[in-house]
Amino acid sequence: MRIEEITKTTGTLNDATKVILNIMYTEKMISEQFSEILKPYDLSSEQYNVLRILRGQKGNPANMCLIQERMIAKTSNTTRLVDKLLLKELVTRKVCPDNRRKIEVLITQKGLDTLAELEPKVKDHENYFSKKLTPVELQQLNELLEKYRNN
Repeated sequence: MRIEEITKTTGTLNDATKVILNIMYTEKMISEQFSEILKPYDLSSEQYNVLRILRGQKGNPANMCLIQERMIAKTSNTTRLVDKLLLKELVTRKVCPDNRRKIEVLITQKGLDTLAELEPKVKDHENYFSKKLTPVELQQLNELLEKYRNN
């Protein structure tokens, strides 16, 4: 369905406007479906992102600054996200022995197990949105989005 039909636009939209509307609408569709996947686990997409960052540390602790700089949503309150994950026993938090002002965060086995359980559902979600595109088209779309974003 074209963006004009979705937004019920009666006038003509220029291409720059259409791109913005298409990106915003597509992001909303993707994030709403992703939230439905995470809902049974009582996780937000930001909390999921933190867990993936911590898993990527391969057993090494991460401090709040490292987590924040790797977040997709840079405006997220990292401390609040970690606090919620701590209550769910998906992460642990301790004071760094070398620098007492620094907090170190580690993913727990329960956090790793949760990610492992979510992995096939996340893959299905990704495949659902990419199934109509060829591998070459997916690569082109990535290149175009990166070019568009990095003006």
